[in-house]
Amino acid sequence: MSRNYRIKDIAALSGVSTGTVDRILHNRGKVSEEARKKVEKVLKEIDYHPNLIARSLALKKKYHFYTLIPSFSEGEYWATFSQGIAKAEEELFSYNVDVTPLYFNQYDKSSFDRLIEKLENADCQGVVIATLFKESVLKLTSRLDKKEIPYVLIDAYIEQTNCIAYYGTNSYDSGYIAGRLIWEQIEKEEDIAIFRFLRKGDLFSTQVQVRESGFRDYLNEKGYMGRIHPVRIHADDQSENDNVLDSFFQEHPQVQAGIIFNSRAHLLGNYFTRQSANQPFKLIGYDVIDANINYLNNGYITHLIAQRPEVQGVNCVKALFRHLTLNEKVNLINYMPIDILMKENIQYYNNYI
Repeated sequence: MSRNYRIKDIAALSGVSTGTVDRILHNRGKVSEEARKKVEKVLKEIDYHPNLIARSLALKKKYHFYTLIPSFSEGEYWATFSQGIAKAEEELFSYNVDVTPLYFNQYDKSSFDRLIEKLENADCQGVVIATLFKESVLKLTSRLDKKEIPYVLIDAYIEQTNCIAYYGTNSYDSGYIAGRLIWEQIEKEEDIAIFRFLRKGDLFSTQVQVRESGFRDYLNEKGYMGRIHPVRIHADDQSENDNVLDSFFQEHPQVQAGIIFNSRAHLLGNYFTRQSANQPFKLIGYDVIDANINYLNNGYITHLIAQRPEVQGVNCVKALFRHLTLNEKVNLINYMPIDILMKENIQYYNNYI
């Protein structure tokens, strides 16, 4: 219903006093169980929503959130995610919401661990956590649980936590789909490569581990008979990567297809573009960023699997706010669509649908 109900209207419909309605709406003072049931029945019938701006300003309540996400350069995946966070903060400005980003090196577990100590005595009402380093995340969430600070997980869901919500793709299913995409491009006995970035502290991120599990399961179910070659490369050393890749392909010239389970497919696209091979390497990657799109369009990436990071950024901040302000039970698992992009449809893709 579109009508704006006042406290006196709700009181008249419920058959109780305005004071009783006020105490129930603002959760203060004692009321009888009978009166509470009457008011709650009316609130449900009229689909009542409080004026959150008025309440927030009246109470002068401030909400300070921290976000723990990987550091990034302009145009990278986490930059798009950060734009979503900024958008949510802008939309919630009138509600006294403030979001402070904390950044870590996604290839160095110790940089995440240092943020745990920084949060230990921080004054905040909620936290958004990118779950790349599982054991470190469990350490952090256990401390947040003790302090009764709600938190939202992104990147990959970790069951052993008490998060109020997770926003992201189903990592296993996205890997499973990637297995199908590569299966349709290779022969049953053909070797393939899995490109992995070297990390300090943890060999793989949580999400990459789960994606790879789904990928391998699909191939196993199809009776794949080839060999999977792991190739370890660097996130920020193109010269060293050239040496690693040159050595690998000299030793395994039969490998003409592969996958990388993160947004850095463009590093491999750059390498393959500089080779003089007649047949482009069949590479599958993740995330719609400009650098990846370039290689998708020229054929050195055959598919990109996307997960709408800006939408995730907006929703995770809003979930914390709804939980704290409305005492609303937020859906625990909030899966993003698993978008499959090719050069034929990339021009129509909207990252914020």
